[in-house]
Amino acid sequence: MTDIAATFAPTIAALILVYREEKLFGVRKLLRRTFDYKRITRKIWYIPIIFLMPLIYVLTYWIMRLVGLPVPTVWHLPLLTPFIFGLFFFAAALEEIGYTGYVTDPMQALYSALAACLIIGSIHAIWHWPSMISMGMAPGLFIWGSILTVSFRILTVWLYNNTGNSVFAAILFHAVTNTGRSVFPGSRSALELGDAAIAYGLITITAMIVVFLWGPETLARFRYGRKGQSHGLD
Repeated sequence: MTDIAATFAPTIAALILVYREEKLFGVRKLLRRTFDYKRITRKIWYIPIIFLMPLIYVLTYWIMRLVGLPVPTVWHLPLLTPFIFGLFFFAAALEEIGYTGYVTDPMQALYSALAACLIIGSIHAIWHWPSMISMGMAPGLFIWGSILTVSFRILTVWLYNNTGNSVFAAILFHAVTNTGRSVFPGSRSALELGDAAIAYGLITITAMIVVFLWGPETLARFRYGRKGQSHGLD
């Protein structure tokens, strides 16, 4: 039940608060951000939005094979993958309208981008703790799952801040992430072999690299860009 609440609660809470402040006009404005893809003016950012997590999953699979973990040697993309993606897109929208569309900007106005990610990501992780405990999840997977949630938020805000504050970018990234985890060879249970240390560790390393290269203050000032240039994939 807490996982369901974790999906619905962010947007429901955001819509209630927006309605109190701006009535139906504000509610419609927030909901329209679900498809604000026109904010993504630098189309090159679609590359990490769509391909970053699948690349990490492929690398995860190779490493798992290399170290001898029992992942399937044959894999076929499930026929229902488009349907699975659609469900995950809907679920992602319910989370990101709240976490990204409503909370992220005010949090970044008060704190650095990294601090905002750590706060939002930690809250998101805590939402899942009751179900993780009730499932009897192994301590290692519990820890890695919590770290993953914070790391995922860093990557999401990084993409959001570099795509003109596009909620659609965050939703699409979220949906691709969950779809890839579900269609991983052997499904999510195979991805989480070894307490998911390989997959979630790679995602965490990626988030750390992003923080180093784009800076913790904004996650949008590429360290090695041209002077005066604030974004890194131009």
